[in-house]
Amino acid sequence: MKFTKSLTTLLAEANNTGEGSLKRTLGSWNLVALGIGAIIGAGLFVRTAAAAGEAAGAGVTLSFVVAAIGCAFAGLCYAEFAAMIPIAGSAYTYAYTTMGEVVAWIIGWALIMEYALGAATVSIAWSEYLNKLLGGVIPYEWTHSPFESLNGVSGVVNLPALVILLLITLVLIKGTKESASLNGIIVFVKVAIVLIFIVVGWQFIKPENHTPYFIPADQPPLLDASGKVVADYSGAFKHGWGGVLGGAAIVFFAFIGFDAVSTAAQEAKNPKRDMPIGILGSLVVCTILYILFGHVLTGVAPWTDFVDPLKGREASVAYAISNYMTGYGWLATAVTVAILAGFSSVILVMLMGQSRVFFSMANDGLLPKVFSDLHPKYRTPYKSNWILFVFVGGFAAFVPGSVAGDLTSFGTLFAFVLVSAGIWILRVKSPEMERPFKTPLVPLVPILGAVICLAMIFALDAQTLKVAFGWMILGLVVYFVYSRKHSKLN
Repeated sequence: MKFTKSLTTLLAEANNTGEGSLKRTLGSWNLVALGIGAIIGAGLFVRTAAAAGEAAGAGVTLSFVVAAIGCAFAGLCYAEFAAMIPIAGSAYTYAYTTMGEVVAWIIGWALIMEYALGAATVSIAWSEYLNKLLGGVIPYEWTHSPFESLNGVSGVVNLPALVILLLITLVLIKGTKESASLNGIIVFVKVAIVLIFIVVGWQFIKPENHTPYFIPADQPPLLDASGKVVADYSGAFKHGWGGVLGGAAIVFFAFIGFDAVSTAAQEAKNPKRDMPIGILGSLVVCTILYILFGHVLTGVAPWTDFVDPLKGREASVAYAISNYMTGYGWLATAVTVAILAGFSSVILVMLMGQSRVFFSMANDGLLPKVFSDLHPKYRTPYKSNWILFVFVGGFAAFVPGSVAGDLTSFGTLFAFVLVSAGIWILRVKSPEMERPFKTPLVPLVPILGAVICLAMIFALDAQTLKVAFGWMILGLVVYFVYSRKHSKLN
């Protein structure tokens, strides 16, 4: 039997405002800020240069447009679900009512890869950038895991990563409104720095850096100082319009995170109106910033500079400022601050999203009740937050960041596929259901959303797919050993 949760039951849970429910404290601005907080991380500062140097050239601005369209298909589907079923859990909850309990469990398990592992990986990067900003004053052994070593010095524990996770966990326990306020401040700081770079950098744009706009088909390979080939443009997706598409695949992951807004649906004051604004509004704001940022970066420095690791590949924005924007060295430091701020808000939204998914899964009996216990005063899932701190903190403190690889991307794209499919299924199953926001052009938009995201899953490297498959098998074992027996629906 395929156990599916009825829409009537879900809506009853969504309308519950008693002690066992989350507090509705978030307005549309809070939700837009949460989306921007999750989307703008270091991806903007790293992926832009990578896409320009490897495939798109100055046409990376169009790559952002293509990637945004791909995200918009999934975003429109998320917006319909979040407005119609304003309850915590996001893709897990939507799958429960459209495709049944087993599929819901699988996507809930996959979201751990997006949110929990994502938060751990970002906290490790946060530690690295903090030490860089401080001039490397924190000893190597206190910023790396025991499995890493350099010049005979082995890591002990990544202490800064643990500290930032603890601070954010304490804020999340204090309350959703407080968490959203902190996120709003962080978002203001990093967006302000991005805007300053765009405004200041605009006067340093050289038109010749945008000519030709695309990488030409006869572009010779680029060599480093030793004569080694560092970039070859002979492939179909390495030049011209093909390069724009290749660049879109690279920058796509700079957009990931807007789906986390939907996990806060049960805490929105007016979810029918505010959830679509939060999801789609954050996508629109970030897309505009990304396009302007890419235009300025490739105008200030030639895209060929973003290929050589000794030039602008690793720290592209700081490189462009230092070498082409005379008198603005302070802005390079400000960009590092913006990256740190971006990391902080991403960690906050990821941990918040994961605790809300666990909250819904525990309410359904698929996880132990401890994950849905709310704080008697703050009405936040505080026990879940502490358990997450131990799990995520343990990973961040003692495991190298490279281990997670692209698992975060797999979890995200898998969720996108099922949410896109779910919209079409629910339109067929319950066409009479009230939909405060309707995804346009169904089934075309859901099909395009699912196909694009499936293609990106298959584009991930083989090792990532093997680990992800192993993780999903483990999840099914947990389901049949524990969750199926304790399911309230079953």
